[in-house]
Amino acid sequence: MRELLLITISGPDKPGLTSKITEVLARYDVPVLDIGQSVIHNHLSLGMLIEVPKASTSAPILKDLLFTAHTLKLEIDFTPINTREYHKWVGEQGKPRYLLSLLGRKISSEHLERVTTLVSKHGLNIDTINRLSGRLPLEDELDPGKTKACIEFSLRGAPADKERLRAEMLDITDNLGIDIAFQEDNIFRRTRRLVVFDMDSTLITSEVIDELAKEAGSGELVAAITEEAMRGEIDFTESLKKRVATLEGFEESTLQKVAERLQLTEGAEHLFHNLHRLGFKTAILSGGFTYFGHYLQKKLNIDYVFANELEIVDGKMTGNVLGQVVDGKRKAALLEQIAATENIRLEQTVAVGDGANDLPMLGKAGLGIAFRAKPIVRETARQAISTLGLDAILYLMGFRDRDALEV
Repeated sequence: MRELLLITISGPDKPGLTSKITEVLARYDVPVLDIGQSVIHNHLSLGMLIEVPKASTSAPILKDLLFTAHTLKLEIDFTPINTREYHKWVGEQGKPRYLLSLLGRKISSEHLERVTTLVSKHGLNIDTINRLSGRLPLEDELDPGKTKACIEFSLRGAPADKERLRAEMLDITDNLGIDIAFQEDNIFRRTRRLVVFDMDSTLITSEVIDELAKEAGSGELVAAITEEAMRGEIDFTESLKKRVATLEGFEESTLQKVAERLQLTEGAEHLFHNLHRLGFKTAILSGGFTYFGHYLQKKLNIDYVFANELEIVDGKMTGNVLGQVVDGKRKAALLEQIAATENIRLEQTVAVGDGANDLPMLGKAGLGIAFRAKPIVRETARQAISTLGLDAILYLMGFRDRDALEV
């Protein structure tokens, strides 16, 4: 009869501990069926599932392990595992796996309790928990506007009702002011290659059309048209043309003035620096205007820009848009076009936006993220980030703060 043992070891961490423990096992030629280790605040937790060799008995192995652990000032425990339990565990291979990312300025015990309770309620088992964000100073040393925290849970199992799970996650985010991302753990999550962005209220903090309207003296009228569009009374293309029409006679020279006062969204420069250093392709797919897209392209070293072209004659705007309007449908088509040009699968793409006209490309991309989005967009998109800056996207792609490349 086979003898299986789960060994759990804990205590102060220092170099060489795992080496000393495995040295004992190697002496008896012990097969190791599974192993896992973590260190939190210099405290080691090590687990190993072993099979006692048929030619041996467990007594001398355990005796030597106990002695070694004692000399290393470690606590050690042994739990017998029957073969039926082991075969059940092996049989769980191939089951669906998911990643749940918990993001916020800081993460509290209440956040963890609510999320882990929800996970358990939906029949998911937590395999591992990892902190992707850097180490935080004590609370009284924090600047609340600059901190960021992300904890990632690796989950096993399949929720019976994904839509219900997602709705309950949104309820937690609304009540506690955190973000929860839930995505399948697959090979594409680790091989993203293209990231596309909306521009207005995503890459930059403002809506360019509103800034132009202020300069042209048509701010109130443009705001009213925008409200009509948000209420669904007119579609994006019609609203864009009506708003641009209010800019007729606007001096071209003022575009530079507006561009220079645009504010990049928190985390944008850090995100793009890392994306390009790591070989990602990037693009702006915007219902805004090419002038400002190209301005940001130079600033952030963006590979592609697709937006709407303002017609300018004799140094003044005519109030018209040239060519095909970049609306929601067009954004999704452009995402596919760029991916095909770069020989990238759609599953390897990421799309980021805040408005309803971004939903088609968010749905088309392998990872679609509603960023500081309108409620209807947050509810519809598969993932949403509202509490942190743009560079939090790196967490959802599996990057840790320690992976970041310095500017």
